[in-house]
Amino acid sequence: MKSRLVPLLAAALALAGVSAPAHAADTPGLPGRNNAITDVPGVQVGQVQSTRAPYLTGTTVVYTPRMSVTGVDQRGGAPATKETDLLDPLNSNPGVNAVMLGGSSMYGLSAADGVIRWLEERGEGVPVGSGVAPIVPAADIYDLGRGGDFKARTSPAWGYLAAEAAKEGPVRQGVVGGGAGARAGGMKGGVGTASVVLDDGVVVGAIVVVNAAGSPVDPRDCSLFAARYELAGEFRGLQTPKAKECRAEAGTDALPMNTTIAVVATNAPLEKAAAARMAGNSHDGLARAISPIHTLGDGDTIFAMSTGTGTPLRVNNPADSRRLNQVFNAATDTLARAVGHAMLNARTVGTATSYCDRYPSACAKLTPLPEDKLGEAPEVTQASVDAAEQNLDSAPPIPNASGQDASPSPT
Repeated sequence: MKSRLVPLLAAALALAGVSAPAHAADTPGLPGRNNAITDVPGVQVGQVQSTRAPYLTGTTVVYTPRMSVTGVDQRGGAPATKETDLLDPLNSNPGVNAVMLGGSSMYGLSAADGVIRWLEERGEGVPVGSGVAPIVPAADIYDLGRGGDFKARTSPAWGYLAAEAAKEGPVRQGVVGGGAGARAGGMKGGVGTASVVLDDGVVVGAIVVVNAAGSPVDPRDCSLFAARYELAGEFRGLQTPKAKECRAEAGTDALPMNTTIAVVATNAPLEKAAAARMAGNSHDGLARAISPIHTLGDGDTIFAMSTGTGTPLRVNNPADSRRLNQVFNAATDTLARAVGHAMLNARTVGTATSYCDRYPSACAKLTPLPEDKLGEAPEVTQASVDAAEQNLDSAPPIPNASGQDASPSPT
């Protein structure tokens, strides 16, 4: 499908101070080299999960070594979130160090503590007193008990391990990270990602955990809604299912508690209000790829990150409107495409059937991703959790105002 993005003006690029794209091989109007959010310069992703009973959950971390301006927009009726108020443009927070997308619902929000500790060890965060305050907003999906035990949940160690795994390059998709226990419209959901290079070299990317009460499948022909937004054959031979396979199963999930969460990112420099607007507009990407969306049983939340430098684009500057709209529209389409990748990379787990297993004719000609484009997402083991907990427990104590160890003296 030909890109529908409107060309951007090179003169406006220079005025806004956007640097040249990091990957010169990327082609304007097409996905970036990894078709992942990590194509956005300055963005890394780390993921861990356990798919071994009684677990079926995990953690995804979107990390930016340079603090990034970030906004958020939450529209579902049942969110599980942390530190989102900091992102309000009216508040003083300058940016974030990372965003966590996790499983285990409200219990899994504790995994962000591990991300914070990992960042503290590296001295990353807002300077406060004699230390730093790492900023890590988070959102979780409901996946409790889907691997067998309601109490088999993530913990701070999982967040530490996910942050430790953060890197550039390909991003693992499907039953990984925060999407390990995801479902969508009664099928297996998961993690998906995508990117696009704009005509001025700016990159827009998205990563999503698809765990929706609604369905990503068009009930008229059982095709993926997201297929309409395909770029450059990225869905690798996906077809419309044969009519005999198209049954009424592609409805809403019987479970009332779900949530789709995502991060969209760009290297265009944005003010905080523009990042918030980008997050809000991107919800249209979910609406294009999932129906119904934003139900009372969903906690749909989108974060928008800007890694760009230079003069920020502002929502109340008419001269910036055209460029902002191009970035926002690209984020919307890219997020819809990421939903499609999540569904195509998911695999059947237990009674949650993948899209390709439910509609085999749709995926009959699907070509696998090359090995060097698969990405990594380590399985959590007891040994890795023990090692992470040892690091968490051995963090140095915070000194008091006099510079002396503030830990209580042994008695």
